[in-house]
Amino acid sequence: MGGAVSVGEDNDDLIDKLKEAHYIRSETVEQAFRAIDRADYYVEGYKENAYKDMAWKHGHIHLSAPCIYSEVMEALQLQPGLSFLNLGSGTGYLSTMVGLIIGPCGVNHGVELHEEVVDYARERLEDFIKNSDTFDKFEFCEPVFVVGNCLEISTDSHQYDRVYCGAGVKKFQENYMKVLLKIGGILVMPLEDQLTQITRTGQATWEKKNILEVSFAPLVQQNKADGQKSDVVCLPPVAVRSLQDLSRLCIRRTLRNLANGDGPEKEVVQRIPQKRKRGNCRQRCINTYGFVENQFIRQVVDCEEVESPEEDLKKEEEEDEDEEDRDISDVKIVKQVNMLRDQIMSLPLPLSLKAYVLHYREK
Repeated sequence: MGGAVSVGEDNDDLIDKLKEAHYIRSETVEQAFRAIDRADYYVEGYKENAYKDMAWKHGHIHLSAPCIYSEVMEALQLQPGLSFLNLGSGTGYLSTMVGLIIGPCGVNHGVELHEEVVDYARERLEDFIKNSDTFDKFEFCEPVFVVGNCLEISTDSHQYDRVYCGAGVKKFQENYMKVLLKIGGILVMPLEDQLTQITRTGQATWEKKNILEVSFAPLVQQNKADGQKSDVVCLPPVAVRSLQDLSRLCIRRTLRNLANGDGPEKEVVQRIPQKRKRGNCRQRCINTYGFVENQFIRQVVDCEEVESPEEDLKKEEEEDEDEEDRDISDVKIVKQVNMLRDQIMSLPLPLSLKAYVLHYREK
């Protein structure tokens, strides 16, 4: 599934194309997509496919097409402070984008069938927190992933404001999914080959809307041997944040606001404009004759003569060599500065506490 937009040169170019095609329609969704490079969730050796609008699979590791993720993010109507459950959380790419929007007061849980995929998702999450250039620009709700079959969730589990299922749901499984949703919540899932948005409007009332036609692999039913009990999936608890964690959040928020007040983090690059190339010409005198007051008189006229292609090519090569040797002191490059990090490092705190406030990031 995919192919709705052309191949992007990089992550930003892919997002530009998704916007032009109206798959991404809101600023919050756009910011989340730009903050996380899709290629970071590809296995080494396959990253050249990251900016194609196509689904990708490697073993049990799977990513849906960018146009599908765009429609899902828009349909979820995410806001700060919401609780989110991702059924079939996979690499954690979608859950991480959601975490940038719902923020630190939200809840962000994922259930994934394959343990090695959960390990991969945790690895990608740690890399994002420690190394991403955009992490410090957001207040983040870190996803928590558990291993298990999402069709075996404990019946006494809590409900969520937003639920997404990343595998095909059959009609008889629809009510099971609805039970996971709070009143007023939104469920997005591929139901009978239609990406569907379901809003719970009351205790037993729902509104359903088809978004677009899709093709997803179906949910995996657990194989049960005779007399064998199901492996019940217990979702992570919804815990109150510790005072220590809340203090870090408040410190980072205050310093981020101060840093943004001093000036936004930007990268300014001024490039030398390319010179327009034209055919090389040389001056040449031409004798002409004309009548002046009934007299036939010779006149000398200056004109330009276009040189031969061989001469043009030779001169262009000489100009290119001169351009390479040219002093580039007029090119001004201002490197991006992480103002939040600078603010934290200037605090009169022990280094261990500064590292905690920085989320142990090294840059």
